[in-house]
Amino acid sequence: MDGYTIDEPLLRSLLRDQHPDLATLPIRPVPGGWDNQLWRLGDELAVRMPRTQRAPSLLRKEQQWLPLLAPRLPLPVPCPVRVGEPSERFPFPWTVVAWVPGEPSDQAPIDRPTHAAEQLAGFLRALHRPAPADAPANARRGVQLSSVQGDFENLLRAITPTGLATPAVRASWEDSVAASAWDGPALWLHADLHPANAVVADGTLAGVIDFGDLCAGDPATDLSAAWLLLPSAGLPAFLRAYANACAPADPAMIRRARGWALLRSLALIDIGRAGERGLPGGKPTWGPAGRAALARVLAST
Repeated sequence: MDGYTIDEPLLRSLLRDQHPDLATLPIRPVPGGWDNQLWRLGDELAVRMPRTQRAPSLLRKEQQWLPLLAPRLPLPVPCPVRVGEPSERFPFPWTVVAWVPGEPSDQAPIDRPTHAAEQLAGFLRALHRPAPADAPANARRGVQLSSVQGDFENLLRAITPTGLATPAVRASWEDSVAASAWDGPALWLHADLHPANAVVADGTLAGVIDFGDLCAGDPATDLSAAWLLLPSAGLPAFLRAYANACAPADPAMIRRARGWALLRSLALIDIGRAGERGLPGGKPTWGPAGRAALARVLAST
């Protein structure tokens, strides 16, 4: 956040003030993160510190809802174990969470596609349950694809110089937008299942991180992860394994999910290009992940 340098002395002082039993554990920075800066705390914990304007509200959301959802999820997630409150030292909330071992899938690709497909399907089956009326909403996730038409157009223009903005991309998008809308209950969604938020170990999906966009809505948003995360060989296995009384993977849902995957793949490509050019907020490893996902989307349209 502007005006604050997040470093080890600050973290240690915050821990001494609010969680003194953790203050002597080793602290080391972890590369990556978007809204939050991540630090390892000992072997089993991590600290998430906000570094964007929206990050404090996202952390509060995780602090409220993830402890309720985590017990039913079959994969490790960074469940909050301690809450850091705003103070004179740092006037924003922060969180101590469980560390999820492994590497992000944009850095450690999945090479056990069938196993990973079953892991992903099991995770989403467990997560995709009807959400309460006061569950968070998100104007850009879990909604009808037509609501984010502007995002698609902006991303398509952004990647036009790469030569990837082909007629096939627009045709695939239009097919997804034309699919029947979700008419079931609003289900719990992770809503941001892209490669940097999927943890890989031993060649398969081993954890899911960053629940800042947690919301309720159309589960097709999350089913897009099948194209974003899995090698092509994993897609049929995922669709077979995903079965939920609230959200069967019917043809219309698959079409909508493919549209969300297309949108997210364009975003990954755009952020990757920024990273390749050394621009702020760019992530060089996201570009290859986005291009691979886009190819999988177009091959399955």
